[in-house]
Amino acid sequence: MSRIAVMGDIDSIYGFGALGFDTFPFTDQAEAAKKLRELADMDYSIIYMTEALAEKLSDLIDHYREELLPAIILIPGVSGNTGKGIELVKKSVEQAVGSDIIFNN
Repeated sequence: MSRIAVMGDIDSIYGFGALGFDTFPFTDQAEAAKKLRELADMDYSIIYMTEALAEKLSDLIDHYREELLPAIILIPGVSGNTGKGIELVKKSVEQAVGSDIIFNN
């Protein structure tokens, strides 16, 4: 059975545990990268990650974007929305469809 993980700072992700998601609080980039690799090798099909943490792990996330699973979905943290999540959705849609059908730029 596949599982869902949430990674980021504790203040941003602690509520996801009440939904039954496995939460992994991180501020250290090296530890977070190691855990992301572990989760990807396990049966986690979706990994939600705060945009702030994703900025630190952008190269590793780009590697997993080429894979079918896990789906890494960026969420805003308590510090606010950086726009990185929307940017990645836009990029994925452009790659799949061949043009920008969301923002029409």
